Amino acid sequence: MIRGAVKTIKWNLVKWSLLTIFVSILFMDRPAEAVTVHRDLWTVTIGGCEVGTVADPADFAPVLRQARRALAAENEGMVFLKAEPEYSHIEGTGFPDGEEVLKDRTKETLKACVITDLQPSYAVKIGDFLVYLSSAEEVRQLLQAALDKYEPEGNFRVGLVRDADRTLRTLTSRVEKREEAVTTASSLLPASGVSAEIMAEKAAEIPAEQMDFGDFDLGVLDIDFSRRVEVTEGYAGSSQILSLETAVAEATLEEAVPDIYVVQPGDTLSQIAEKVNIPMDRLVELNPEKLESTASVIRVDDRLTITVPEPALSVEWADLEYAEETYDADIVYVDRDDWYTTKTNVIRQPSAGFRRVIAESYYLNDRLQGREILKEEVVMEAIAKIVERGTIIPPTYIKPISGGRFSSGFGKRVSPTKGASTYHKGVDWATPTGTTVFASSGGTVSKAGWGNGYGYVVYIDHPDGRQTRYGHLSRILVSVGDKVSQGQTIALSGSTGVSTGPHIHFEILIDGKQVNPLNYLD
Repeated sequence: MIRGAVKTIKWNLVKWSLLTIFVSILFMDRPAEAVTVHRDLWTVTIGGCEVGTVADPADFAPVLRQARRALAAENEGMVFLKAEPEYSHIEGTGFPDGEEVLKDRTKETLKACVITDLQPSYAVKIGDFLVYLSSAEEVRQLLQAALDKYEPEGNFRVGLVRDADRTLRTLTSRVEKREEAVTTASSLLPASGVSAEIMAEKAAEIPAEQMDFGDFDLGVLDIDFSRRVEVTEGYAGSSQILSLETAVAEATLEEAVPDIYVVQPGDTLSQIAEKVNIPMDRLVELNPEKLESTASVIRVDDRLTITVPEPALSVEWADLEYAEETYDADIVYVDRDDWYTTKTNVIRQPSAGFRRVIAESYYLNDRLQGREILKEEVVMEAIAKIVERGTIIPPTYIKPISGGRFSSGFGKRVSPTKGASTYHKGVDWATPTGTTVFASSGGTVSKAGWGNGYGYVVYIDHPDGRQTRYGHLSRILVSVGDKVSQGQTIALSGSTGVSTGPHIHFEILIDGKQVNPLNYLD
């Protein structure tokens, strides 16, 4: 029995010794903070690469931050990474990796996730235009280059200031007149404080018209950017950051920008084309709904789409100028209450005059926007043009049917019906026989009957001298001499005369000549 007890004691000693040796070997290379045995572990992967195990996913967040900082320290500028850790649960007990081991493995794994090295930069945004420069001084030089194009004397300087309405990292531009360029009271420049009061008093003492031409300080009065400039401090890829020369070229490159021209009294299409520096054919292309050709009629207050060259970094500026110039006197109009507004008659042709002026001119880039004459000396008086014009609003014209399918336009046509002209003098709408046809405008019926190729036709003479014609009718409901009003029923549609099927043929004549009706319908 003693032998059995001794044997048991020896076996227990052997077991405990072996267990001690095993535990010592197991914990030999592990740091002190990782010796705790955990029942649940999580495997961490980044970009598909396993970096180690943690006891809790929350434990990896500080490790990832340290690895990011270590990687950034090895690169110039800011490192942008596309890496999000993923966690998967491991069942059973085990030991998590130590923090230093995890950090080193994570940093090595992150190197494969680097997208680009971001450099400190300044983003200049003007509308939809965006450009990146490497320093605030380069931004200032870019803006200054745009100003100097129109004010080469260098009397105005652009600076960057914090934008009070935006974040602390957002700047905007401010243009100021250099102190050494501040002019005397005769310059008419706006000012503030005591200076403004003194200048206002002196200006009141000597009105501009009483000053001599040599008393004015000529040159740029004011200048600024026409659109808001936003400058944001941040980071950008090295390939996005431009050189100053390239940025200036892109920001000042003129590109076509849509604009609107409102037709003024006396305007013709050719005059407008010359005024806005756009060929007449191009004006027609830009305005298909209003202009069919270069011969189309335009009306006062019509709004025509035009394109103007304009850079992203556009500049508004005012200039005080001296000029010796020819000028035209304002047109003198003589109203005729018995004429329509479409009728005019020139009584006297104009003759240009000659004058010396001091004028304040307002520009958008190179384009003159407005002008105010401050002092004028007429050398030779201009003779005004005298024009008679009507005051009666002319009648309007409407489509002569409701509905219908537009089937033939005005002008040349290919392979017309046998017996029909190759030049279509009106427009057609296909519509079933018997559709109501009404007067496009009020007037007097001058013809109602058969009209050869027209078939049954109605002519109406209108007070403004125009005439409308309605052809291929199946039935006429008015007689010669009848007074009709706009929209009154005059006939039913049909397919009489030279016709390929039921439709209404409609014409408008001015001075006895057919014109495209679509240009005159409301």
